[in-house]
Amino acid sequence: MRAKLKLSVTILVVGVFFLGVLVGAQEKRPARGSESKEIYEYLKTFSDVIDIVKRNYVDTTQDKDLVYNAIKGMLESLDPHSSFMTPDMYKEMQTETKGEFGGIGIEITIKDGFPTVITAIEDTPAFKAGMKSADQIIRIDGKATKGMGLVDVVKLIRGQKGKPVVLTVVREGFTAPKDYSIVRDIIVVRSVKHRMLDDDYGYVRITQFQEKTSRDLDTALKDLRKNEKGKALKGLVVDLRNDPGGLLDQAVDVSDKFMSDGLITYIEGRKADQKMKFFAKKKDDDYAGPLVVLVNEGSASGSEIVAGALQDSKRAIIVGTKTFGKGSVQTIIPLGDGSAVRLTTAKYFTPKGRSIQAEGIQPDIVVESEMAKKRERMTPIKESDLERHLQGDNKKPAAPEAKPQGVDKKNLEEEDFQLHMAVQILKSWEALRGSK
Repeated sequence: MRAKLKLSVTILVVGVFFLGVLVGAQEKRPARGSESKEIYEYLKTFSDVIDIVKRNYVDTTQDKDLVYNAIKGMLESLDPHSSFMTPDMYKEMQTETKGEFGGIGIEITIKDGFPTVITAIEDTPAFKAGMKSADQIIRIDGKATKGMGLVDVVKLIRGQKGKPVVLTVVREGFTAPKDYSIVRDIIVVRSVKHRMLDDDYGYVRITQFQEKTSRDLDTALKDLRKNEKGKALKGLVVDLRNDPGGLLDQAVDVSDKFMSDGLITYIEGRKADQKMKFFAKKKDDDYAGPLVVLVNEGSASGSEIVAGALQDSKRAIIVGTKTFGKGSVQTIIPLGDGSAVRLTTAKYFTPKGRSIQAEGIQPDIVVESEMAKKRERMTPIKESDLERHLQGDNKKPAAPEAKPQGVDKKNLEEEDFQLHMAVQILKSWEALRGSK
């Protein structure tokens, strides 16, 4: 079943389209009957409007542009993640899921009519320039962005490697908009990073779920074990902060590396072929030791699948702040002219039936990234903030909000306090797990 899946949750374009899991689909002919008859009546109106435009509009119009823009408007009116891709955009999307693309390295969505940053991807030009989650882009190279669709925003931000793009940004705490001049580059996202921490604890950072993420995680775990000269790691931190998601099969495979059995996630849509379940299978190289997963408001989609699966199975302790809440499934349907439709077709759920859509994953232990509240602070963007977002379908009551932990605030501004707390939790693993 998994082989039928056709990839990707988020498309990192310049910015990055904020996308969902992409599941393969086949085109179906419209059903005949009363519904079909009504559709064709409206299509007659649509055809009449095109004819009026072609005959009366002040400038000459191109048939392709009229039809493409009509399709674009129809899909974007449904929800924040359904959209239309021209042939060039569809080709680029297929390249980007391999982890290399042109742009500046931000993931964006539309909020309150403006393109808004979900995540500035680590080690990219946007990240190095200081772009942050919740930044609203009000102009691109001087052109106002109010009311622009995501596709149009991406076209403006894209460009030739080495050429700058100027983004005018509004941020909570700014007294006036600020210009960021960012030089475009070929973005190569390294999906998995790892290192040893003090006292024989391992650290793995997953920045995005790409085609090779599962394989790269295998390599990272082997390397960490090698550093321990064959000994078992005392514990492992998996960092999913600001991970916008990616390929569904990779999110499932990553979860499977930490689970010996049980349900990982399931998908439900209107049709029978849109209902799927994914289970863990025991393997010899599974990591079975103490595990803490770090998340924040930039953790979305695929990273929420992993966090939800490990939380529901009580396999890991989830630490950080509430995640984004992207729990819908987008199907990519190629069209005959090389373009494609990206359509929301289903929602996915955690093993215990919790809907992630517009809800997110609430950590077991809430730890803020900045304890010094007087510093510049942004209100994070959530799926539930987006216009036309789908409602969640929680089958069980949401877990109560966890309380922030009391901490010593000394020197926290200079530390990665969430990671520090994750290690402390690993060191207290037996006591914590024994209390559950």
